[in-house]
Amino acid sequence: MFKKGSKLYSILRAKCPRCHQGEFYVSKFTYNPNKVTKIHDNCECCNLKYMMEPSFFYGAMYVNYGLTVAISIVTFLIATLIFNASLLQSFAAIIIALVVLVPFNLRLARIIWINMFVSYDKDAVKKVK
Repeated sequence: MFKKGSKLYSILRAKCPRCHQGEFYVSKFTYNPNKVTKIHDNCECCNLKYMMEPSFFYGAMYVNYGLTVAISIVTFLIATLIFNASLLQSFAAIIIALVVLVPFNLRLARIIWINMFVSYDKDAVKKVK
């Protein structure tokens, strides 16, 4: 399930969706707003162009929306059912969770989005060389 060749491997390790070797992001996880979504132009191993067309990653906003809704629901349920928080306290917990997880959501949404369109090719590196 998490082995090389699966979509989850590429998503969780932020690797190139085609060869699963090259790094997708320029920097590791950071809260720096200038670096959080900075991606390489091409994969260093298989030369896959990450920005397939202009504004390709605008579609990742829909994935980000889904992640945000899921986090909000989980946070609300935890706050109300486990901690017996009031409605106002639950909404405060949701806002705090969403603000803290903004960089994580942005990065995860982009890597999920590109994995929806690019499949693993075990021979991708050999074809380039």
